[in-house]
This record gives sequence, C-alpha cells and structure tokens, in this order.
Amino acid sequence: MTALATHDPQQTADLDRELNTATLRSAFSHFPSGVAALAGVANGEKEGLVASSFTVGVSLEPALVSFAVQNTSRTWPRLKRAERIGISILGEGHTSVCRQLASKEGDRFAGLDLRTTDEGAIFLHGAALWLDTTVHSELPAGDHTMVLLEVHGVHDHSAEHEPIVFHRSAFRNLRTAEGNQ
Repeated sequence: MTALATHDPQQTADLDRELNTATLRSAFSHFPSGVAALAGVANGEKEGLVASSFTVGVSLEPALVSFAVQNTSRTWPRLKRAERIGISILGEGHTSVCRQLASKEGDRFAGLDLRTTDEGAIFLHGAALWLDTTVHSELPAGDHTMVLLEVHGVHDHSAEHEPIVFHRSAFRNLRTAEGNQ
C-alpha cells in the first residue's frame, strides 16, 4: 500500500493565509537558489545586478534562461540596453562580491576581477558558470518583471569553483553529497 493510500482525507492542512511581505519572504527563503550576477556595458557604462531568482533550462530551443527583477529597479532599465549581458553564477568566494554588486551606492565593479567580451558582456572571475546572453522578452509579473534571456555562449568553471546558494536569507556553500560525485 502506498503512502497516498494511507492518507486520512479528513485531516486538513494548516496554512498561514496572511500573505504579507514578511510572511512571503520567510516562506520563499526556504527554497535554496543559485545566485547570478548579470552585467554588461550599456551606453559606455558598466551596469550590473544580482539575482537569486535566476532559472536555467527554461528552453533548450531556443536556449533560454530567466530571472525576475523588481519593477522599482533603477539598474535594469539601463542594463537591458546592453548589446550582451554576461551572467556569472557566483562561486564560493563571491559572498562579498554579491553584496558589492547589489549595493545602491559607489562603484559596484571597483576592484573586481572581470572579463569582458567584444560585445560587452561582463563576467566575474571565479564564477562557476558564464552565460553570454541577450534579452529575448519581458513579461509582467506583479511587482516584478520576468525576463527571458537567450544564451549565445557558455563556459563551465564548476570544476574549479563551486557555486554558492542563497537559503534562509544567507549565502551557503554547496557541497557534493556523499556518493553523488
């Protein structure tokens, strides 16, 4: 007999229905996510932001990835004008880099070890993965915008740099589970 067959249909799920910002942030923090830096040169200036809402594998044909950006972002309207946007999946040594790139003040790129393509995609050295992308489309999603990006090139650095994850409002190291090597 399966677990479903032994379930008592009379038991009800106890859910918090007060869906305010604090409740939702806390609930969503239980889902670990990778952390991506998106950066490019737009109108001759380096622009960049950090997204923990980044998703790979949206589509293989065409190759699409996505992320969600707040509608109040001041950076996204400038960054989306870049010819190419580099995505760096942040590695274990990037916790302070993540905070720096997410800062609203100062030069977000000061002192960072960067690589740039001829088309203006900017990548961070020490990242687990690089993706060279362009904006494919944008979709309204409440107080955010879902952005689909088309992938034009990749470089895998995961053998040298383990990615970090964001979980329960903190950066954490991702370690290979025993037996999953």
